[in-house]
Amino acid sequence: MPSEELKKLLGLRWANRPDPNRTVEEVRAADEPDLGCIPRPGTAYESIDADGVYCEWVTWETPNTESVFVYLHGGGYYRSTGPASRMAASNLSKVCGCRCLTVDYRLAPENKFPAAIDDAYAAYHWLLKQGISPKQIVVGGSSAGGGLTAALLAKLKLEGEDQPAAAVLLSPWTDLTQSADTYVANADVDPSISKRYLDIAAERYLGDQDPKHPLASPVFSDLADLPPMLIQVGNEETMYGDAEAYANKARQAGVPVEFEVFDDVPHAWHNSEQVVPEIPEVWQALDTIGGFFKEHSS
Repeated sequence: MPSEELKKLLGLRWANRPDPNRTVEEVRAADEPDLGCIPRPGTAYESIDADGVYCEWVTWETPNTESVFVYLHGGGYYRSTGPASRMAASNLSKVCGCRCLTVDYRLAPENKFPAAIDDAYAAYHWLLKQGISPKQIVVGGSSAGGGLTAALLAKLKLEGEDQPAAAVLLSPWTDLTQSADTYVANADVDPSISKRYLDIAAERYLGDQDPKHPLASPVFSDLADLPPMLIQVGNEETMYGDAEAYANKARQAGVPVEFEVFDDVPHAWHNSEQVVPEIPEVWQALDTIGGFFKEHSS
């Protein structure tokens, strides 16, 4: 049974279900001011110019490791920001005991594919220039940020470069064709994401590019030799099929995958602390992420 806090979150999600007909400007205006910009108490954040990409170090209290978590925010590639991820990043910093680097990658439709992956790639390289080794880096993200995490792994593989220590994909959008069966099967139980909503977001991001491009839809990329992954998703999400397909393909390629499915939770529930605090299902997921981070980073 869902907790009382989760029930409250679900009620808010149903009451504010995204309208695919709203313009980019209307959606972004509704996001401001975003409560996610206010991190949990005890958190410090610092602006960083990562070779032209705006990033922020977000740190809860005193880290106990030199390893870092790189966080890529969601928002369909056209909304949200790095600063709007401060709450999510500070929670990750807390459970992982590390600094968290949020990446404010360029957004569509002003900056179409591959702008987002180019910025994530540049931020990763900037970290390496700071003397942080790939074995000290865990990359993760939520929704589009989860897909962008997978795309970054694909980009590094294509370039023949070292992979990070591990990856964390939260309700990931890995297939911009929206072809999974769950877009239909879960259409009436998902309060957050619909196929039409993502079809429009994909068009904004891709323009005239092929939605099966492996750096846009990493489920179509070569997954061999990628690092260990933790993938978390709700079983009632329309995007459940994206997470499942990517996890299955990664396993078939020999990648160590932890695939964790949660009951009752909405899409990207990890990022809901600023809306409804102390949701047990959020902290259950975060605690797993913290353990995974500590297991795989140096």
